[in-house]
Amino acid sequence: MLRIDGLTKRYKTGDQALKNVSFEISGGQVVGLIGPSGAGKSTLIRCVNKLVEPTSGSISLNNREISSASGGELRRIRRRIGMIFQEYALVERLTVMENVLSGRLGYVPFWRSYLRRFPQADVDKAFMLLERVGLSTHADKRADALSGGQRQRVGIARALEQDPELLLVDEPTASLDPKTSRQIMRLILEICRERSLPAVINIHDVELARMFVDRIIGLRAGEIVFDAAPAKLDNAALTRIYGEEDWKHSASEEEDGDPTILVKHPDLQRLEAVV
Repeated sequence: MLRIDGLTKRYKTGDQALKNVSFEISGGQVVGLIGPSGAGKSTLIRCVNKLVEPTSGSISLNNREISSASGGELRRIRRRIGMIFQEYALVERLTVMENVLSGRLGYVPFWRSYLRRFPQADVDKAFMLLERVGLSTHADKRADALSGGQRQRVGIARALEQDPELLLVDEPTASLDPKTSRQIMRLILEICRERSLPAVINIHDVELARMFVDRIIGLRAGEIVFDAAPAKLDNAALTRIYGEEDWKHSASEEEDGDPTILVKHPDLQRLEAVV
């Protein structure tokens, strides 16, 4: 279970991205974060694994405190949090298999990652995951030879290679066409069901959120203004989240523009340092 209590983030500029945000997510539940530009969606996701340092409040995963963790304890917690990025965050010159195996960097000694000699059990699991995401014939392809949808599938497999207890997903369909977007959202939902894996998805497409997630949390100016099942996201709720609009004709939202520097996951930085 992910538990967030009183989470607040204020930047050095004085901008307050999150204001006393609190909610819980149980195993297998897929939650979609929606809201206008600057609402705090990306900041919230990055606070959960401390790619952004919260100003105050607490975050815990399965009764392990994240917000106060540091050093080795933080590394141990992070390796159980799978992150899927909008821009895929793959190492382009590596193969699909090597990118998936990078999900084990938090578990293996440095010399193994430097020589790219992962335990056979990790390799076998990577092949299984590539089969699950529909890329079993692409293991030896370079990442830069893949389509956008295929790259996102590699990102999903890499996150699952970590044996995560939580998935954090940052705008997984923003760069994809409508058909591929549905396929990716369906795949994430199916995997979460299979593994009883909770997930938080920052998603800018309201209609996709309505179709695929179990619960929608709407943010506006850093505060939760909606938290309910997708069926309850009516025109009045959309107005609370986004402001006045003719929702009968348009239900689209703007992309998130949080004042957050895009920070690569520490394990990805480690992989790039040795290739």
